[in-house]
Amino acid sequence: MMKIDCSVTKCSHNKESVCYANRINVGGYGAKTACDTCCASFLDKAHYSNLTNNTNTDGPCDCLVCDAKDCKHNDNKLCTANSIQVNGGDVHIYNETECSTFALK
Repeated sequence: MMKIDCSVTKCSHNKESVCYANRINVGGYGAKTACDTCCASFLDKAHYSNLTNNTNTDGPCDCLVCDAKDCKHNDNKLCTANSIQVNGGDVHIYNETECSTFALK
């Protein structure tokens, strides 16, 4: 099972720095660096905390789909890394996040 460490505390899927979304989508089709990627599954806690129960599930996210075609961890849109790190500062929208585990092929 993949572990998704997340420093994006404003995301409604984040529970104690672990992602509890049902599925994560990493965006960045033409990405060449980590800052060209994003967590497309980000939902701002200020707006969506009442619309999702993902942080109430029994376990962390174990499904990660990746569109970053040039990442060495991407195997036919599935991430092969043992764990990933999602980061973002004062995030308000998904494109302000990034997959810091991205590594160019």
